[in-house]
Amino acid sequence: MPEEKVSTIEVRELGRVAYGEALNLQTELVNRRRLGEVPDQLLLLEHPHVITVGTSSATDHILLSDEERTGRGIELFEVGRGGDVTYHGPGQLVGYPILSLNPDRKDLHRYLRDLEEVLIGTLAQFGIPAG
Repeated sequence: MPEEKVSTIEVRELGRVAYGEALNLQTELVNRRRLGEVPDQLLLLEHPHVITVGTSSATDHILLSDEERTGRGIELFEVGRGGDVTYHGPGQLVGYPILSLNPDRKDLHRYLRDLEEVLIGTLAQFGIPAG
């Protein structure tokens, strides 16, 4: 029977962090993870009101005018991730995994499907339907 490999992940509970600050931290940790300076990371935090626009979207998908958005104190970031428009705000837990996907997890879409299944299963254990 092959020996099971155990990986370490460092979980950081950061509280409320501005989106730009969290993005800078993610960039730093991605670079340090690639160099092997830190283990896999999971950042857990919440953001002040913010809307992010992914590369598969456009700002015209936002249902508020710029004036309404700024009047409500909602920041806007166009980001390099895929996907559409996403809102984050106080009270919403956000998890940012920063993981080495090598050698067995190079398929990003497979990784995302696996992550979704884990989250759905975890929520089910708490009686929360998802999926």
